[in-house]
Amino acid sequence: MAQRTERADAVRNREAVLAAADALFAASSSPHSVSMDNIAAAAGVGKGTLFRRFGDRAGLIGAVITSRLEPLQQAAREARDSAGSSPRQRVLDLLDAALRFKMENRNLMSAAEDAGLSSPYQAEHYGWWHETLRAALDQAPEVRAPDFTAHALLAAIRADLVAHLIDDQEMTPEDLRSSLAAHVDNVFGNSSDPRGTPKKP
Repeated sequence: MAQRTERADAVRNREAVLAAADALFAASSSPHSVSMDNIAAAAGVGKGTLFRRFGDRAGLIGAVITSRLEPLQQAAREARDSAGSSPRQRVLDLLDAALRFKMENRNLMSAAEDAGLSSPYQAEHYGWWHETLRAALDQAPEVRAPDFTAHALLAAIRADLVAHLIDDQEMTPEDLRSSLAAHVDNVFGNSSDPRGTPKKP
């Protein structure tokens, strides 16, 4: 019985830590300054608990991001499996889902970059995103070099670029989504197909 109680407490502590970290990064004007001490205090646990559970600040940030990925992955699966949509629309829907996630979580993503998690190519999900985009691009004869193009399209929605455009260049989220749609349109060339449009969230 005691062992079960400890496991339940551990689960509650983990959920409290993730929720506290998520809230602190979202509210902070300087996400780089959110410390393990801040997170431990907000979660009501000792700092040692954070290090035992997550290893370091980078591990904690990675766990917070992972906890928020399911809605994004679901949106991506829906875009990938959308029946009757053109390759252009599937590509745009995939990229738009990822862009909205990064806009909504840009403080957290900036903190991830600051903590040494900046390379998207090392992330477990990057290969899936690249392969899914490449498969859609493969179905569009007007797109040359689909493998490279998939990498280039993912680079256009890097978290640091998204944060720069919104926070430094004061670009609105809707303008950014429209610009992404125009970029995808350029990639597919001036064909007779109608321009893809981002779906409303």
